[in-house]
This record gives sequence, structure tokens and C-alpha cells, in this order.
Amino acid sequence: MARDPDTIQREIEQARDALASTLDQLSDKTSPKRLAEDAKTSAQAKLDDPKVKYPLIGVGALVLFLLIRKLFR
Repeated sequence: MARDPDTIQREIEQARDALASTLDQLSDKTSPKRLAEDAKTSAQAKLDDPKVKYPLIGVGALVLFLLIRKLFR
């Protein structure tokens, strides 16, 4: 059974619009600026967690103490 050319054209245009929309979404999700912003947000959230924040402060203080001790020996 032959299909109407207008119907075929309409389906092609719908498929093209759907593909364009999908490509726009993919390019938005994989843009370097977006990926960097997501990584920054994730890292900031991890560092705001007290279980991570305070041990890092302690390690930083220890390293600073050891450096100062080494410099003045």
C-alpha cells in the first residue's frame, strides 16, 4: 500500500525536529562549561560536608605545622 507523500514529508519533518531537539540536549549536557560547573558544584558539596571538611582542616594544619618545623630546624 502506497503512502501519501504529504504524510511521509510530515513524518520526516517530525523526525528531523525530534533529532534536532535530542542533539541540542546532548550538546548542552556535554558542554565543557556545563561539565566544569557540575564538577565544581559536586566538589563544593563534598567539602561542605563536616565529615570531609574537618579532617581536611586537620590534615592541612598538620602539614603546615610540619613545614614550619622543618623550616626552623
